[in-house]
Amino acid sequence: MQVFLYAIGFGLLGYISGSLPFAIWITRLVKGVDVRDAGSGHATTTNTIRQAGFLPGALVFVLDVAKGFCPTWLALHYAPAAWIVPLTAALAVIGHCWPVLAGLRGGMGLATANGGMMAAAPLAILITYALLIALTLLIRHSARASVITGILFAPLLWLAGLRGPVLWIGAAVGVVIAFRFLIDWNRKYRELWLDREKKP
Repeated sequence: MQVFLYAIGFGLLGYISGSLPFAIWITRLVKGVDVRDAGSGHATTTNTIRQAGFLPGALVFVLDVAKGFCPTWLALHYAPAAWIVPLTAALAVIGHCWPVLAGLRGGMGLATANGGMMAAAPLAILITYALLIALTLLIRHSARASVITGILFAPLLWLAGLRGPVLWIGAAVGVVIAFRFLIDWNRKYRELWLDREKKP
């Protein structure tokens, strides 16, 4: 019973942490607009850069990574059962994508997912972003590249020699990422500005 109470507590910690809508708050503070009202329509780093500039976007990226890193790190060090760790990481990503603090309209979860994996193995964030960039350049569609990357999170980490909690974290957050990016599967993009719809 105590283990399940820990699971609920860490799960809530992950979800609430993920629900902090930094892209919305920072863009509203800097430009007085809702980041979701233009561009891709998502509360993401790239959309923040587009509307508020590079430095606000960089700050959003760091904070979104931290949203996944902090609760996952705490679960790694204090949760009484190993399965609570990937649960916490996945719920942080779910919170980012569907934040209770922002009307369930959030971001896409990549930075938060990588923060969760980084808590277990810092190398993971470099590996997964390298795959995402390579796939995006190859297939010229960032949403489809992200779906594939989410599916390949855990296998890629395994091939890189990473074992233990990071594999389960990668599998858990990867499922959420793949599902989330399906919403943009048919989105049309500019060739060099991959997170923006083409003008009609």
